[in-house]
Amino acid sequence: MTQNLEEKLQALLDREAIREAMYAYCRGIDRGDEAALRSAYWEDGTDRHGAYNGSASGFIEKALQSRSSGLRMIHQVSNISIVLEARHAAVESYFQAFQHDTDPATGGLRETFLCGRYADRFEKRGDEWRIAARTVIYDWMKEAPAPEGDEATRFGVRAPQGQMKPDDAWYALLRQQPFAK
Repeated sequence: MTQNLEEKLQALLDREAIREAMYAYCRGIDRGDEAALRSAYWEDGTDRHGAYNGSASGFIEKALQSRSSGLRMIHQVSNISIVLEARHAAVESYFQAFQHDTDPATGGLRETFLCGRYADRFEKRGDEWRIAARTVIYDWMKEAPAPEGDEATRFGVRAPQGQMKPDDAWYALLRQQPFAK
């Protein structure tokens, strides 16, 4: 392969590794999967996430504590722009987050729809890309009371429903051969 072709191939591989880290973050936050969350950040990484501003590890601990209630959350990323510069990357990812949680003001259940962007500084250490510093930029928010009735009634025959790790169907799939280790 020519040098130029090798560089282009490496850039594609780097971009794909960065996207996979973004997807691991979403799965980790939505399913309460600590290993997936931690795999997205470097151990010395930082996160500026709404009212939280500190270590990525501190954010993960806070997020996992809030996820222990088991209420639903879905994060989706799109429009991922990656500017590579050697072993660093500036990455902007648009996100949509749908959250079913408790309203601290009323104690009742609510639904929150957030849109924004992750402005991430990724670093490649060894052969691995992870977030070194994240700033969450909020562009849109809408809150509403949660619908009446329990989820079993609302979902009806739509099963399985999303669960936290290890009960979610995704983790059941990974425990099957040939994926199980």
